[in-house]
Amino acid sequence: MQRKQPNYRLIYNDIINIKCPGKKEECSPILNKEVISILDVIRLNLIIFGIKDKETQTFNQKHRSYDESTIIEILDYQLKNNLNNTQLANHFKLSRNTVTKWKKHFKNRHLHSA
Repeated sequence: MQRKQPNYRLIYNDIINIKCPGKKEECSPILNKEVISILDVIRLNLIIFGIKDKETQTFNQKHRSYDESTIIEILDYQLKNNLNNTQLANHFKLSRNTVTKWKKHFKNRHLHSA
């Protein structure tokens, strides 16, 4: 059974219209995409809410989850930008161990998509 994703376009349009209409133009390229990925949601959060204090950021990071397509997108980013695991982890605020685990788990699928 496939897990249904929230309607991020509707959610973020409502947030922008109610809380910060001035950010509508900056968010529109992401909101106009056919499919909004988890990485897009993270980008929207940064645009709308900015970076919170270190403690809040750490708490939020611990409770993030990534679907398979997002993980593969992150691993593709590593290949395209020639980053090592540490650089990739720092860029996306992940653990190096998480990156290593993903690379082992998605090795075969990732190579076929590259």
